[in-house]
Amino acid sequence: MLVAMYVERVPNRSSPPAILLRESYREDGRVKKRTIANLSSWPAAKLEALRAVLQGATVTATPLDQAFDVIRTRPHGHVAAVWGTVHTLDLHRVLSPSRQRERDLVEAMIVERILSPRSKLATARALRAETQCSTVGEVLGVGPVDEDDLYGALDWLLGRQERIEHTLARKHLQEGTLALYDVTSTYFEGRASALAQLGYSRDGKADRPQIVVGLVCTADGCPIAVEVFPGNTGDPTTLRPQLEKLRQRFGLQHIVVVGDRGLITSARIADDLQGRDGLDWITALRAPQIQHLAADDGPLQLSLFDERDLAEITSPAFPGERLIACRNPQLAAERQRKRAELLAATETKLAAIVAATQRLRQPLRGKDRIGLRVGRVLARSTVGKHFRMAIDDDALRVERDPASIEREARLDGIYVIRTSVPTSALDSEQVVRSYKHLATVERAFRSLKSVDLKIRPIYHWTDDRIRAHVLLCMLAYYVEWHMRRTLAPILFDDDDRAAAAAARPSIVAPARVSPRAQRKAARKRTDENEPVHSFQTLLRDLSTIAKNRVQPRAVGVPSFDVVTRPTPLQQRALDLLRVSL
Repeated sequence: MLVAMYVERVPNRSSPPAILLRESYREDGRVKKRTIANLSSWPAAKLEALRAVLQGATVTATPLDQAFDVIRTRPHGHVAAVWGTVHTLDLHRVLSPSRQRERDLVEAMIVERILSPRSKLATARALRAETQCSTVGEVLGVGPVDEDDLYGALDWLLGRQERIEHTLARKHLQEGTLALYDVTSTYFEGRASALAQLGYSRDGKADRPQIVVGLVCTADGCPIAVEVFPGNTGDPTTLRPQLEKLRQRFGLQHIVVVGDRGLITSARIADDLQGRDGLDWITALRAPQIQHLAADDGPLQLSLFDERDLAEITSPAFPGERLIACRNPQLAAERQRKRAELLAATETKLAAIVAATQRLRQPLRGKDRIGLRVGRVLARSTVGKHFRMAIDDDALRVERDPASIEREARLDGIYVIRTSVPTSALDSEQVVRSYKHLATVERAFRSLKSVDLKIRPIYHWTDDRIRAHVLLCMLAYYVEWHMRRTLAPILFDDDDRAAAAAARPSIVAPARVSPRAQRKAARKRTDENEPVHSFQTLLRDLSTIAKNRVQPRAVGVPSFDVVTRPTPLQQRALDLLRVSL
């Protein structure tokens, strides 16, 4: 692509003409031009000198390649991509219809959370002109900023949470739609907050205080609302506040809540869901409930799956509910493999205890001591129920329980979805598909907690600041979610969902990617022969588009900014996002 830089005189009616430094280039067979700087204030001599330099003349003894200095470079392309998406989505207007400093600071924190998650102190340094590491502060015009300004903006944001969530719900949720709900926990640094409590840790940090985060998403995983609960809150007890939010705050008269079996329990169904007009639910049965259905005289028999991997049944134990039984052979094989490995590993640990009771020197003795060692092993095993053991003062006898193993193995790969949604609204396959949409919430949690936005570590001391921090991370994921969908053609993400759905033999079978996505993964290039990126590597690629401050060495010539010309792939990403540099 040929490029030429030149000085152009543009008439301006009755006013003095504008003198512009411009750049012309050819793209797609057409000649285009862009303005780089306004030189109207320059003296005529300086303009002539610059015009001569641009035409290749040597005005002074200084070689052309030494006539300019790049005095500062600020990464800009990734900022333009994210900030442009914020405005494409009108998220800035969702935050506040009118511009104000707090809104600008929240926007800046959202952009920084996607580009480079870090503490508020580090974010403030990145926004200041003298310590900036990108153009975020410059683009948003936040001016001088410190961490107290950001904390004040967080307080402002939390005060608008109800309005923000209501606006997002009105935009993305309609009557009768699915609302996915799930919870996760994450650990907390410090003990100053009442929200930080010891509880169940999903991150293997049981020694740290936890907070519980509940997230409401649309059926395709777009985040709508978030709530923070104390770390010792049980998952099912978080359901009622979300139902009230959906019904009362968002004004939805008919919704279908989808949650996993640990969240929408029988007790929650009886207390919070059953008998409420306009409120339906989809969840799954626990293993003991499935075993009860699979009893000799129960409705769940293996013959149901002779021709199909899905069958709808009823049971007096679940009056007025639909039960959709599914059998996945691949899941059955995986569970058999995993059980065999766990049985072998547990057996090896128990054999070590048996050997300790039989050794010649200092043998393990006493029922209490032997039982304590056995208890430690079984506490870390999920297959201890499949062993029969006899403990004496001087011996331990262990053997597998074939009947118990066989009983469990009969139900390998079988799961049962339970729902109150009538058949006229969703057929069996649609119910199963709706339940499987919960995987999109799991992806949201992975992105929020570890992959992209890194909600932890959490150092905020007050409950409100923790809630505001979590809300900020949710809004950042809202922007990222839309960016990923838009950029899917040049990411490893599957951008041909119709082909992927067609390749799936059954809704019960594992999800498949489309042939196009398989080719992208194998070749690392698109069908258009463009390089394929992950979301993070694409942002890093875009960050190489820089805004460079150029200072001519000629005396009296002011400095000006020049933006790096995008590569074809970078321009493709910007075009997909419909943003401009």
